[in-house]
Amino acid sequence: MRLHIIARGKIGRSPESELVERYLKRVTWPVKVTELPDTGGTLPAPLGPARDVLLDERGRQLSSEAFAALLSRWRDDGVREARFLIGAADGHGAPARDQADLLIAFGAMTWPHMLARAMLAEQLWRATSIIAGHPYHRSG
Repeated sequence: MRLHIIARGKIGRSPESELVERYLKRVTWPVKVTELPDTGGTLPAPLGPARDVLLDERGRQLSSEAFAALLSRWRDDGVREARFLIGAADGHGAPARDQADLLIAFGAMTWPHMLARAMLAEQLWRATSIIAGHPYHRSG
């Protein structure tokens, strides 16, 4: 299953981009990153079947183990692409939230979208390492 980060805004050369690259290099699953302008632009067509996950402050807060279990279940159910959408500064509109398969949040606080991208990259690495039985994740 391909993991596809679709993010509003250009990350450029920054400490956040270095974190994203560091974690995504470790993910053994296929990964794609698409950047869109802050407004406008067209979402790339998904590999079907796909799941759209919006990072949104209204979303569910999942443990790393629950996130890994979800990705594993989707993969085993034949989902070809999990798409993670990160909005611009104003987040996602109601229509996008209503159409998403899942909304997730990294806590109750608001995070800058560039940090959210880095945190998502780390959680994708953590989830795939949990699924693979790698010792990176230490539950406790």
